[in-house]
Amino acid sequence: MHLDYFIADVFTRTPLEGNPLAVVMNTSGLAAEQMQAIAREFNLSETTFVERRAADVERAEGVRVRIFTTREELNFAGHPALGTASVLKAHAPETADGHTVTLRLNVGPVPVRFAGEGFEAEMTQRDPEFGAELDRAEAARLVGLSAEDLADAPPQVVSTGTAFGIVLLRGDEALARVKVNHDEATPWLRERGARWFYVLAPNPDQNRDPTKWRARMQFHGGEDPATGSAAGCAIAWLVKHGVAPSGARVHLRQGLEIGRPSDLFLSARADSARITDVRVGGSTVLVANGRLFLP
Repeated sequence: MHLDYFIADVFTRTPLEGNPLAVVMNTSGLAAEQMQAIAREFNLSETTFVERRAADVERAEGVRVRIFTTREELNFAGHPALGTASVLKAHAPETADGHTVTLRLNVGPVPVRFAGEGFEAEMTQRDPEFGAELDRAEAARLVGLSAEDLADAPPQVVSTGTAFGIVLLRGDEALARVKVNHDEATPWLRERGARWFYVLAPNPDQNRDPTKWRARMQFHGGEDPATGSAAGCAIAWLVKHGVAPSGARVHLRQGLEIGRPSDLFLSARADSARITDVRVGGSTVLVANGRLFLP
């Protein structure tokens, strides 16, 4: 079995920055166990598998895509959605409806809209679900900080498809000291309905401009250069608490600490008591392609 694949760097315009993604094409018939093994082979934070279907089905439901980390399948993730849509736009243009490629993920259809001929795109995520507020002192301890490092707004579990514990810091100096204790944090967050912490801070170079932010997301064995699913949760939380303006375009930078700078552009709207229209966007650059040879 020969399977073509592409490597894309997501949330950047510069090759070898942003968050890398492997996209494996035409994988109908692969078992989940094979997909998981291929994801371990690439050893990136996520690998996606494109399962092409009949044209009328794809027009009605979107292109079927499955997302795997090196450990498990995910129902939704942000940079895999943007990156996979960009690969499809470039190498399977029949999947586009105008400037939109719709993916059928486990969480449901996710439309990815492109700004034009390039690979700058934006996705609309599910309306957020706000879960448990987290104990400030314990959340601070689990991310390697003190309660005094946290802003006044309460840490909280938020999901737009994947749940994160959103933690806002008072300043960027504390962001540099984040060191998540995963052995304790993972079960603690799971009990409260979340998977990982997503830690935010004001951008130090922007005089606390409410549309300029920094973020980090650490997981077992590493750190994510850009986390589109968490960014959707973050902008929903920021708008809910009045820390970022409703409807404004927010620029969030991630990955600086690990040499993979990433630029994410976010917005959400406060509509009465609800937060809606959660959008996450950025650019993608294609950097490699190849072929898998499988028994």
